[in-house]
This record gives sequence, C-alpha cells and structure tokens, in this order.
Amino acid sequence: MPKTYDVIIWGATGFTGRLVAEYLLQQYGTNGQVKWAMAARNADKLAQVQRDLGATEVPTLIADSHDRASLDAMAAQAKVVCTTVGPYALHGSELVAACIDQGTHYCDLTGEVQWMRRMIEQHHGQAQVRKLKIVHTCGYDSIPSDMGVFFMQQEAQKRLGTYLQRIRFRLKGSKGGFSGGTIASLNNVQAEAQKDPAIWDILGDPYSLNPPGERNGPDGPDVMRAEYDPVAKRYTAPFIMGTINTRVVRRSHALKGYPYGRDFQYDEAVLMGKGLKGKLMAQAMAGGINLVRSAGPGTLLGNVASWFLPKSGEGPSQEARESGYFVIDLWGEAVDGQVYQARVKGDRDPGYGATSRMLTESALSLAFDDLPETYGVLTPSVAMGDHLLNRLEARAGLSFEWKEG
Repeated sequence: MPKTYDVIIWGATGFTGRLVAEYLLQQYGTNGQVKWAMAARNADKLAQVQRDLGATEVPTLIADSHDRASLDAMAAQAKVVCTTVGPYALHGSELVAACIDQGTHYCDLTGEVQWMRRMIEQHHGQAQVRKLKIVHTCGYDSIPSDMGVFFMQQEAQKRLGTYLQRIRFRLKGSKGGFSGGTIASLNNVQAEAQKDPAIWDILGDPYSLNPPGERNGPDGPDVMRAEYDPVAKRYTAPFIMGTINTRVVRRSHALKGYPYGRDFQYDEAVLMGKGLKGKLMAQAMAGGINLVRSAGPGTLLGNVASWFLPKSGEGPSQEARESGYFVIDLWGEAVDGQVYQARVKGDRDPGYGATSRMLTESALSLAFDDLPETYGVLTPSVAMGDHLLNRLEARAGLSFEWKEG
C-alpha cells in the first residue's frame, strides 16, 4: 500500500522532537522532495509547535503511546516513523510492534540497553521476514561510535588490506548539556533494574545485544576506574555512555558475521591528561561518574540531584547547542601491532544539536537511500552503512577522518 508520508516525527512537542522538526523544516522545507508530518499526543501543544516553527503547512497527526489503534493508524501512513518519545521502555514498545505490523521502518534515540534487548528478542525475526529495518541508537549514542568504527575499518581495509584487531574510542573533548528526557531514561533503567535484578546482568554483560548463542568474546566488563592508556599516552576515565555504545558496536560486528575476526576488541573512555595531574583528574571523573550511576530514583542522592537537573521537556539553549562540539579519537591496532588513528568530530552540542541532525538523516536514509538488504532490529552501520556516513558528513555537521602518520 502506498504511504502518504516519507517520515513522521513522533514526539514533535518534546524537546528533541521539536529540534528534529525544526531541522527538517530548515533543510528540506514542506512541499519539496520530503513528504513529512509531525505527530504527538496533545493536539494543542502540536498546534503551538506548528506556530512557533512557522510550520503551519506541515501535516499533523494525533496518537498515543499506549493506544495501539492510534499507533497503527499513524504507522500505516509512513515509510519511516522517527521517534523521540522516551523513556522508550515506558513509551516505545507498542510503537515498534505497530511499525512492524504496518510495514514501516523505524528509528529512535534510545540508549536503554535492557529495552533494546527486549525488542531484539521480540521482533528481530519478524522484522527480517517483513523486510523492515528497526534501528535504535541513532543519536550521540551511538552513531559516532558505531559509524566511527565502521569508517575506520573500511579505511583500514582500503589502505592496509586488512581490518584492525582492536579499536579504542577516546573522547578527546566535548561541550554540551543534558535534557530532562535523558535523565528520565536513565532513571527508568535503574528503576526497572531495582524491580528485576536480572536486568543488572543484561546491563553488565558486554555482549548483551549480540544474537543469542553469540554473547561472548574477548572484551571484559566495562572499565569503571581511572587507567593509563599506553597507546594514547594519557590517563583515561570511564565514559558514561560507553556501557551503551560498546554493546552497539559489538552487535554490529556480530550481525555482519565477524569480519574483523572473533578476537576483535573495542572499548571506550575519556582522555584526561599526562602525569600526576592527569591521573588525579581521571580519578576525580571516575568517582563522579560512579556517583552518578549510584544516584538512582528514590535514593537520597537521586532526590537531591532532581532539584538541580533539568525536568522532562527541558534542555540546553540554542546558544549552548550551537556552541557545542565533540571530538573523538579512535586508535586502531593491526595484528602486527602497528597503531593507526582516526577522528570523528561534530560541530554542535552532542546530545541535542548534533543528535537531532543524526536522527533526522537516519530517518531520511531509511526512507530514500538504496540500502543493504539486511533487515531486523539493527544498528545504524548495519542498516545504512555508507549511505548514512555520506549524509552525516554532507548535512549533519559530522566529519570522519583517517589521521596520517
């Protein structure tokens, strides 16, 4: 059945959803190549977003995350549903099921590992049969990681004639803020784990998103303390998003059939500095991150933090988003021990300015590009490959560079 819209933005009244709609409007207009619509639960708020953006010509749809009939009606009209409505474990499951039933591709921003595992178990096979792409983590978690490894391994194969045996992701620098939606998602993950202790096992398993029977490999538990990196020659601290990104990269590798070898290793950390000062900075950051992880809902620390952190629907200002950035160094090691470097950069606040662009271009790639015939619950690099890489560099403000020497 022909689809009315190429893309529907679900959650357009939320902080990030509004940014996605704004980017689509600015870059692609309302009556051009891209036929798109905005959707949300509240008609009054959606009409206000239309007015605020000057997007009165953009069609709107009303649905509810917990009304399956309304989700079916929405999904039936789109080639792709692009959703920013989280926490996804609370508000996303019915939408994924609706998209599969209605023959619609899907992309989101989730970093909720326990929920992604659930979606894989429930829907991967069915999405394969129906030739659909269900793609999680299409924002800062985990496109720079997943597409960065994809880029570096492609370049290694072209330049060296071999893949790299190990890649280290090192966040060199970033500037940006948090939104209330991200904090709500983190709180919900912890709340679920407190009710079901088995979720802690899923969160702690470095291969938890791999296919069943393939949840093993050379990578151990995530590093939670300050360490010295002999390759980057700096002290490092844990990267709070590494517990998400690493699992996505490993799922990509597994879904591709392990082209880099079964002994491929991958890890993530934040670069700090050299010497005693660098060590102390790394220890302080590691302590802070572990403190944040312990500040779950209902704890004293969590209750205190809730007074200072942004609420749902809030996020960094336009000035903060536009002045933000991120720089990631990837250090790759070949089988012979030779070390190579690549760099991933973004020119906006990573969590929102850059993320809204990454998600939008992911949705458009699913809608328009001649993609690999790989289906199921996928990662960005497996679902879209070079097509997404080209879009990110051409439009989303990202760059991927092989560092000579």
